Amino acid sequence: MTDAGAIPASAEPRVDWVDVAKGVCIVLVVMMHSTLGVGIAMNGEGFMHHVVAFSKPFRMPDFFLISGLFLALVVDRPWRRYLDRKVVHFLYFYLLWLLIQGAFKWPGLALEDGIGAVAHAFLISLIDPFGTLWFIYLLPIFFVFAKLVKSVHPLLVLAFAAVLETLRVQTGWMVPDEFCARLFYVMLGWYSARYVFAAADLARDHRALAVAALAAWALANGAAVAFGYSERPGVSLLLGSAGALAIVAASALVAGTTLGEPLRYAGERSLAVYLAFFLPMAATRVILVKTGVIPDVGWVSLIVTIAGVTVPLALHWLVTRTGKGRFLFERPAAFRIDGARAAGPKLQPAE
Repeated sequence: MTDAGAIPASAEPRVDWVDVAKGVCIVLVVMMHSTLGVGIAMNGEGFMHHVVAFSKPFRMPDFFLISGLFLALVVDRPWRRYLDRKVVHFLYFYLLWLLIQGAFKWPGLALEDGIGAVAHAFLISLIDPFGTLWFIYLLPIFFVFAKLVKSVHPLLVLAFAAVLETLRVQTGWMVPDEFCARLFYVMLGWYSARYVFAAADLARDHRALAVAALAAWALANGAAVAFGYSERPGVSLLLGSAGALAIVAASALVAGTTLGEPLRYAGERSLAVYLAFFLPMAATRVILVKTGVIPDVGWVSLIVTIAGVTVPLALHWLVTRTGKGRFLFERPAAFRIDGARAAGPKLQPAE
């Protein structure tokens, strides 16, 4: 296999700007769900809807690109070990949090349509991702694909993935639809890892130039969104790739600063936020909408977003501090298939 995706020898799995980029991604994801939910509940739109629209072209492309960055470090592992870390790992959390989310959603379904409807909903969730959990459902599929094509020339894989993205596959089944839409970015993260790290270093070494480039990108991205071009075939691929690199550059600039530290902290725990944000998000939205204490859609959306990010982080801190409920965010050794009996390392979300 070509070493085009090789990570520089100095790089480590825990890199400050990578965690900042993950933090940006998870905040944008929570923001999107929070803002759209509030907009529906309050039958209107606010200033946060504009932020969500601006970030749409690059929100998930960046998340998937970051997910592929460290594949070069693990893709040559034996299949059993690779499957344990890249498939069983996420399968554990998907099934666990499927049951947790279902515990809040399925009782109402049972009362309305009976236990059979709950069983049907659960079985459907095994083949069609449940709610907000679709990201960790898709990641193992991408990782298995990467392992299978590791001997294929990167340009062929990228060309294939670019065609899939451009085709705009819409079957109504999330798995093939999102696979086709996102494969390119995972593969791009893998194959171009050394260049992504180099871009981050370049941004740090030439800050004024990086800021100017980011300003130009923001104008171009905003214009494409405003004039309705952002989702056209080819344009979306360009905006997704450019936006992902923009987040990399911006993250490199703020990493190590006071502004970057909260994002780094959230990014290091982004999987915990992703898994647990649904309940505080929904609860905060219901309270604010029902009470009507804040009539503005934008401010309600912002508060719901903040709750969706901070409450899971507080829960993760409490679990880590007390040692109780660690299974919520760390996979127990009993659920490993690589023969390791000792507890594994702390989670590295979206690795």
